Amino acid sequence: MSQTRFKALETINSRKAKKIKITPQKISEIFAKDVFTDTKMADHVSGEVFKSVQKSIADGTRIDRDVANQVANAMKEWALKRGVTHYTHWFQPLTGSTAEKHDAFFETSGNGAIEKFRGELLVQQEPDASSFPNGGIRNTFEARGYTAWDPSSPAFVMGTTLCIPTIFIAYTGEALDNKMPLLKALNKVDEAATVVCKYFDKNVNRVQATLGWEQEYFLIDSALFNARPDIMMTGRALFGHKPAKGQQLDDHYFGTISERVTSFMRDFEKQSLRLGIPVKTRHNEVAPNQFECAPIFEETNLAVDHNLLLMDVMDKVAEEHNFRVLLHEKPFADLNGSGKHNNWSLSTNTGVNLLQPGKNPKENIRFLTFFVNTIKAIHDYSDILRSSIATASNDHRLGGHEAPPAIISVFIGQQLTKMLDDLEKNVKSGTMTPDEKTALKLNIGKIPELMLDNTDRNRTSPFAFTGNKFEFRAVGSTANCATPMIALNTIIANQLIDFKKDVDARLKKGEKKDMAILKVLQKQIKDSKKIRFEGNGYGEEWVKEAEKRGLSNLKDTPRAIQQVSDKKFVNLFKEMGIFSEVEYHARQEIQLEMYQMQIQIEGRMLGDLAQNHIIPAAVKYQNLLMQNIQGIKEIYGKDFKKMAYTQLSIMDELCEHLTKVKKKLETMLDNRKKANKIEDPFKKAVAYCDTVKIHFDDIAYHLNKLEILVDDELWPMPKLREMLFTN
Repeated sequence: MSQTRFKALETINSRKAKKIKITPQKISEIFAKDVFTDTKMADHVSGEVFKSVQKSIADGTRIDRDVANQVANAMKEWALKRGVTHYTHWFQPLTGSTAEKHDAFFETSGNGAIEKFRGELLVQQEPDASSFPNGGIRNTFEARGYTAWDPSSPAFVMGTTLCIPTIFIAYTGEALDNKMPLLKALNKVDEAATVVCKYFDKNVNRVQATLGWEQEYFLIDSALFNARPDIMMTGRALFGHKPAKGQQLDDHYFGTISERVTSFMRDFEKQSLRLGIPVKTRHNEVAPNQFECAPIFEETNLAVDHNLLLMDVMDKVAEEHNFRVLLHEKPFADLNGSGKHNNWSLSTNTGVNLLQPGKNPKENIRFLTFFVNTIKAIHDYSDILRSSIATASNDHRLGGHEAPPAIISVFIGQQLTKMLDDLEKNVKSGTMTPDEKTALKLNIGKIPELMLDNTDRNRTSPFAFTGNKFEFRAVGSTANCATPMIALNTIIANQLIDFKKDVDARLKKGEKKDMAILKVLQKQIKDSKKIRFEGNGYGEEWVKEAEKRGLSNLKDTPRAIQQVSDKKFVNLFKEMGIFSEVEYHARQEIQLEMYQMQIQIEGRMLGDLAQNHIIPAAVKYQNLLMQNIQGIKEIYGKDFKKMAYTQLSIMDELCEHLTKVKKKLETMLDNRKKANKIEDPFKKAVAYCDTVKIHFDDIAYHLNKLEILVDDELWPMPKLREMLFTN
C-alpha cells in the first residue's frame, strides 16, 4: 500500500476550517492600515517636505537628499511603532516574482545600538546584479547593481519588515526589473494621451493608465500537494487519469464556497486590505477547486505592485490554512486553466475615463479617438502583445477550450462594429453645421449613451472591449502584469503620437478640427479592420480566416519571441525610450532561457516520477497478477488461460504501457541531451519545444492508462479526483 498517499488522505479527513476571529470593524477602518500612505506621511513630515515629495512624484524629478532624510526618519518612526525591526527594498527582478534583502533598523553607537534609518538607505541599496536573470548584461564577476526608491508606490509593513517598492538597475544603468520600464511606458502614454486630450479639453494635464486585474487560482490541500512532487516542482500535475466527474456539470461555477475555503478567503482578504489592496470580488470559478478574486481599478504601477503582493499573501495565508495555492495556468489537464485578465483604460486628472462613450458630440469624438487608436495599435503590434504573455505555462492554456487563442484579435461587439463600418464609409468633407455637430449625424448616428452592457461578452477574444475598458484576457495567472502593461502602454503611446502628427498636418492645411480628427480615424479604421473579430475564437474556422487575413498564429513561446526580434520592434521600444537595444534583446534571451529551463525541469520530473514511482508500482502489481495466474494454472491446468482471461489481459496491457513509457522516456532523454548542446538561445528553446516537450503528453497518456490498471492501494500518488474534490 502507498503509505504517503493514504496518509495524506487520512490527514485531510481530519481537517476543519480554521477559525477566523470576525471583528465588527468596517473595511474602511482596516484598509491600508499597514501602508505608509500619503496621509501618514503628511502626519509625520513638514508640509514643505510633503509638497516636495508629491511634486517629485507628479513631475518625475529627483527627491532632494534632505527631503529623503526626513521621509526616511518618518517611515522609521511610523514602522517602529508597529513593531518593525527590519527594512527591505522590495523589487521585481526578471524572475517574474519579487525579491527582498532585509536589514535591521540599527547601528552600533559606543557600547550600545540605536535605531537609525537615513535617507541614503531609503533611496538606494546595492543587491547583487549578476545572480538575477540579466540576459548577459552582467557577468558573474560584475556583481554591482542598485535598487532605487519608487516614491509613487507607498511603503508597507509585512510582519516585522518595512517593505519599500524600488526599481532595480545594473551598475551600467540598464533596467534589470519590470518596474523601471513600466514607469517609462506609463510616462510615455501619459504624455501622448495628454496632448491628444487637449483637442477636447484644455484643462487636462495628466492621463493615467488604469488597471484592474482578475486573479484566478486553484487550491489543494497541503498534504496532497506534498505527496505530488510534480506539482511541488512544476506547479502542475504532469499526469493523472481524468476523473469521472470534472467540470461538465457546471456545478462549481459561482457555487457555494466551502467553509474551509471561505475561512482562507476571509483571512487573505483581510491581510490584503490592510496592505491597501482593494480586493472586492471573490467566487468559485469553473473548474473544481478553482477560484477567483478581483480588486477595484487602480493606477497601473500600483495595481501591478498590489497583484504581486497579493500572490505572496495568498501563498503565506494558504499554508496557515493547510492549503497550497496553484497559480499555474494549467495545473490539471482537461480542465479550465487560470488567467489574469488585465482590464485597461485611460483616465484624466479631470476624472474622465477616455474609453467611456459620452453623452454629447464632443465626448463621443473623444471616445472614438482613443477607442480607434487602441484598435490600430493592437493591429500594428499584435505580435508584441502575444510575446508579452508568452511563457511555457501559458502555452498550455492559450487556445484551450476555456482561454483565448494565440491569435491576437479585438472584439468590440455588433453595435460598435456597425458604427466603425459606417464611419469608414461615410465621413463627409467640408464644414459641419451647428446642427450636425449637436447630433453628430455625419451619417454615423449618435453613439448610444448606455454602453456598459450594449455588447455581449466574448470570452474567446484575447483583447475585448467591455463597455468602458479593454480586457486583455490572454494574460496568464502566473504573470507579472507589468510585462503586458509595458507592451500595451508603449504601443498605445506610439499610436497616439502618430495620430497627433496626422491630425496636426490636416489642421495646417485648414481643415476643421472635428473633421480632421474623423478623417484620420476613418483611415485608421480601414487600416486596422482585419484585427477585429466578433465570432468564436475557439473554432478551426477562425484559424483559417486569420491566416487569410495575414494575422499571426504564434502557438508557442519560442516562435512568439522570435517573431518580435527584428528591427521594427526593437526600434519601437528604443525610440520610445522604454528599452535600449541591449535591454530588449536581453529580455528576449531571458524569456527563452526561462522557457527552456521550465521544460527541462518538467522533463526531469516526469522521468523521475515515471521510473522511480509509477513503474515500480506497476511492476509490484504485475508480480501479484503473476502469482494469481500461477495459482489458477495449478488448479485448472490447460484451461487456465480461459479462467485467467481478465488477469492475462491486464498483464498484457501493463506490459504494453510500461514498454511504451520506457521507450518514450529514453527518446525524450536522448533529445534533451542533444538540446543541451545547442548554444543559441532561440534554437535551444525550439529544440526543447519540438523534440522534448512533444513527448510529455504521450508519456502522460500511458501513465494515465497504468493508473486505471494498477490496484488503487498500490498507486503511489494522489489522483486527480482526490486533489480536485477533497476540500
